[in-house]
Amino acid sequence: MERIDTDICVIGAGSGGLSVAAGAVQMGARVVLVEGDHMGGDCLNTGCVPSKALIACAGVAETVRGAAEYGVRAGAAEVDFAAVMARVRAVIGTIAPVDSQERFEGLGCRVLRGWARFSGPREVVVGEVTVRARRFVIATGSRAVVPDIPGLGSVPYMTNETVFSQGARPAHLLVLGGGPIGIEMAQAHRRLGSEVTVIEAGRCLGREDPAAAEIVLERLRAEGVAFATGAGAVRVRDAGPGVEVVLADGRIVTGSHLLVAVGRKPALERLDLVAGGVEFGAAGVTVGAGLRSVSNRRVYVVGDAAGQGQFTHLAAYHAGIVVRQAVLGLPARLRSDHIPRVTFSEPELAQVGPIEEEARKAHGDGLQVLRADFAHNDRAVTAGQTEGFVKLLVVKGRVVGATIVGAGAGEVLAALALAVSARIKVSALAGVVLPYPTFAEAVKRAAGSYYTPTLFGPRIRAWVRFVQRLP
Repeated sequence: MERIDTDICVIGAGSGGLSVAAGAVQMGARVVLVEGDHMGGDCLNTGCVPSKALIACAGVAETVRGAAEYGVRAGAAEVDFAAVMARVRAVIGTIAPVDSQERFEGLGCRVLRGWARFSGPREVVVGEVTVRARRFVIATGSRAVVPDIPGLGSVPYMTNETVFSQGARPAHLLVLGGGPIGIEMAQAHRRLGSEVTVIEAGRCLGREDPAAAEIVLERLRAEGVAFATGAGAVRVRDAGPGVEVVLADGRIVTGSHLLVAVGRKPALERLDLVAGGVEFGAAGVTVGAGLRSVSNRRVYVVGDAAGQGQFTHLAAYHAGIVVRQAVLGLPARLRSDHIPRVTFSEPELAQVGPIEEEARKAHGDGLQVLRADFAHNDRAVTAGQTEGFVKLLVVKGRVVGATIVGAGAGEVLAALALAVSARIKVSALAGVVLPYPTFAEAVKRAAGSYYTPTLFGPRIRAWVRFVQRLP
């Protein structure tokens, strides 16, 4: 058996692991990178990249259908589903070289292809290779949760890990789960020509601002997506060429295909963490504020495996925290109040910091809510995309959170993510000069409303009357 001694062993070549490996090796550390599946991890192969590529194709189809509203005669949108999926694969292929084994070997990493398992607190075994490292970074990501619903194991179903390998368009897609993944895939498939029903035991997009979520859901209803909410699935049955889902209230929903999108859980089962002396739970590895294992100080964790959230950009942020400590020997602590998220529906729903309900619980009467509707934004009006609003949550003159629902919300959120991260005052947002016309002006309009009570109040009016009497 081959033995390797190294400074850092990164387990998992997804977003977080690749960021740690690239940073560490270019700073001079010896790095071994281990990956048992596809380089690039979930984000490249079964998550962010293919889903956004599919959404882009669906958006084009919807644009063609609505072209007449803009005075353009485009005819009916004819979707070639196989060609759509071919484009999704092509997009993955375009990005793949950046995450490839060849690139990371070129940077100086030793790349091992296989599943790692701890054989002790300082060693992992990968096939016929034993790796002994000063530091380990667990970056194994997560996998789709498959709920324990009677009958589910006896019918074909898809998850986000298999939905992008479809060869033919589903006639009627049942989406089990009304979170961001479920909503994105529901709208995309509907726009590509499938009938779609979303099944959700609670409220769809339940983590998001209710008013913002309702705008998204209303658009999906208008496009023909059906919803069966308020009761969970209690049984799944084969229905000949399709599948039946029985709900707790007795309703039966029938479709041709089933997509399970009820969440994800950390992928830790192959690691033998007990042998490594690494404490863990259902949410992930138990870590401190620096993403370091509380039970094995040689181990750090990034991304979904850390149990702090499941976003590619969060994994990249984690990587920076870990590199600062494990590579540079500098202190670094995790923040969670400034992490943004986006549901890539149309309209998009973007959030940074707490939603209004959460902020009210935390700040009480000290919270001020500022809002600007896209209906009063000239760029939105010219584009015919007036759905939605910008909402700023302000405490003591500083932005602590923001919700945007509307066209390009994820892009518009960038300034507000900076505002929350850097604790920028609302006065800076109100005073910035933005190009006209842009969607981002809605942020400036909302921020400016912070001063409305003062600027148009009785004291200013009295002062203005005094000034106007001066010669």
